[in-house]
Amino acid sequence: MSTEPDPKSAGRTLSIIVPTFREAANIAPLAERIAAALSGTGIEWELLLVDDDSDDGGEAVAAELGQRLPVRMVTRRDVPRDLSLAVIEGIRQCRFDRLVVMDADLSHPPERIVDLLAALETDCDMIIGSRYSPGGTVDKSWSLYRVLNSQLATWLARPLVKCADPMSGFFATRRGALPDLRTLRPMGYKIALELMVRGRLRVREIPIDFRDRSVGFSKMNWRQQLRFLRHLSRLYNYKFGSLARVPFFSAVGASGLLVDLACYLGLQWVGVEHRLARFLSFWPAVGWNWALNRGLTFSERARQPHLGQLARFMASSLVGLAVNVGSYALLTSYVDLFDRHRLLAFFCGVGLGSIVNFLVADLYVYGRRPETDR
Repeated sequence: MSTEPDPKSAGRTLSIIVPTFREAANIAPLAERIAAALSGTGIEWELLLVDDDSDDGGEAVAAELGQRLPVRMVTRRDVPRDLSLAVIEGIRQCRFDRLVVMDADLSHPPERIVDLLAALETDCDMIIGSRYSPGGTVDKSWSLYRVLNSQLATWLARPLVKCADPMSGFFATRRGALPDLRTLRPMGYKIALELMVRGRLRVREIPIDFRDRSVGFSKMNWRQQLRFLRHLSRLYNYKFGSLARVPFFSAVGASGLLVDLACYLGLQWVGVEHRLARFLSFWPAVGWNWALNRGLTFSERARQPHLGQLARFMASSLVGLAVNVGSYALLTSYVDLFDRHRLLAFFCGVGLGSIVNFLVADLYVYGRRPETDR
């Protein structure tokens, strides 16, 4: 049952929200370090662990800690596992107005909580514990792949917020500064980014030393990365409107172009006449583009059943097919330059067909419907 924060005691109270999934081994060390960091500050605090039904003994650990420290665990059962949704549940359940959100894996230093709170007293709505602001560091054990992956995700999110580390999961804010929780539509693990964009929060950063976990295993995988791209698409659409769909649609189209080109060249390699190869290669690319556009470009719109929407996409693609393949056939049949350089005609057809496909997809296939959570 939710507990309303008490704004009158906000200056000396704190709720620390930590989402967990199979982090039982880290709970006690985290709680002890938080207790040490806040000892002597006069702050009344609570550590609220929001667990995604780990069934790893974490509830027993939290119950034992709760006998001597202000630690409690809320378990989310029979719901999709999602870090951002766990944090939102923690915000609903917390006792106090001032909030700190951090990971359970000890990558975020509890010793900097006091610094986050001090900075929160300035003219801002959120303080980010930043790896990438001056003075911040990341663990030197990170692989090149992980460094590049983090930098790419940060670069993709930068247009949405004025923040050096928009991907941080370590931040302080006030419950009263946040938007209505019912308006949030996060997915995955970047709840701070969701709050910053939809809440239009004023953000400051303080540098932290980010350390990799020493116990347990990372939950990051390709599914989480795909969910991040879908979340990013939602936020771009929210902030920039339909114009934001163009780069996503273009990126999907570029990947579909590779499928299209591979099929086109492969069919000719096995002896199929080039105009027939052009016709046949179009359809695998259509299926590829439909799936990615459904998951990324138009993911926030209310969805029709898969088969119904695929049928609409296939039908509408006949228009794109007529423009794409038709222009290719005309150019190679009547313009000597394009007949001698058929790939040039191929790309001209793709460009014209893509413009038509975007307009039809935006207006007809996916429709202009309100956002939904899933």
